[in-house]
Amino acid sequence: MTEALNTTATATVLSVVIPMYNEEEVLPALVSRLRPVLADLGVGYEVVAVDDGSTDRTAELLAAFRLGWPELRVIGLRRNSGHQAALTAGLDRAHGAYVVSIDADLQDPPEKIPEMLALARTEGLDIVYGIRADRASDTGFKRWTAGLYYRLVRRLAGPSVPAQAGDFRLLSRAAVDALMSLPDQQRVYRLLVPWLGFPSGEVRYERAPRPAGQSKYPLGRMIRLAVDSVTGFSAAPLRIATWLGGFAFLVCLALMIYTLSAHAFQHTVPGWTSLFIGVLFIGAVQLVCVGLLGEYVGRIYTAVQNRPTYFIGHDTGADAAKGPFRAGGDPTVPSPASPPGGSADPAAPLSQGLGRRS
Repeated sequence: MTEALNTTATATVLSVVIPMYNEEEVLPALVSRLRPVLADLGVGYEVVAVDDGSTDRTAELLAAFRLGWPELRVIGLRRNSGHQAALTAGLDRAHGAYVVSIDADLQDPPEKIPEMLALARTEGLDIVYGIRADRASDTGFKRWTAGLYYRLVRRLAGPSVPAQAGDFRLLSRAAVDALMSLPDQQRVYRLLVPWLGFPSGEVRYERAPRPAGQSKYPLGRMIRLAVDSVTGFSAAPLRIATWLGGFAFLVCLALMIYTLSAHAFQHTVPGWTSLFIGVLFIGAVQLVCVGLLGEYVGRIYTAVQNRPTYFIGHDTGADAAKGPFRAGGDPTVPSPASPPGGSADPAAPLSQGLGRRS
């Protein structure tokens, strides 16, 4: 098993990871454009299609395309786990010395993959970002919200985060291994990848309109991505209570001066001054304490929430995969006798069928 895995990893120069969710309409166009691009590279490659619990004919079409395309490998997740989790599953099981992640909607051109690979090899880069130089195909609202998002994350994570860089990128094996070693649960690769600090380059392209199907990033998911980005790279939301408490404390000091002045000039009713000052002071102190407590509770919560990111139902590349899945894609169901998160096979490692754990 180990020998087969090493042979596969050596022969595979490039892995292309494609998270998919209900992409039956665009799949034929994706295959017709991606396959000749990879065939012309002249290197060993694999295409890792991660079916993120699709409810349409995506899985059926992938199985059909795989009959005539042996380099196509299909990983099926047990349920819809989200785009970033599906991307994690693909990265975790890719064998290539270089790994390209790209969405299935063809808004990011597969024809740029050879340029990315050539740039990484000639300049010794570990990361090559696909930069959207032109988003004219997006709506005005999408361009505005995207610009707002990138300004926000660059302020939180630093200028190392390239503006207008999505999930179309190339990573070296060293960068992939570094990413997979991180304990983060809610992963946002647009921030994690730049945070690694590996040597990087850029390839620019014009973002094309989606040829078929519907966007899998409506407003709700965009907001969730922004929230995950903020909470994953900043404790600012937890500090809001602290900031409010400090502001309230300053306001309290100002009002104390006012009430004392009013009391000195006898413009108050008896007892009003002491009661007013006491309520303000106690409220400000409580907000400060709740804010400080929130800082620690947030860190504890993140540390103890040790859930797998994804569950794999089948992997057509099981014989050479990183986990000992049966080649037929038979789902691995934990048995009562196995450890929590384990597999039905007592000899299999604990990680079988599970995603990354912290």
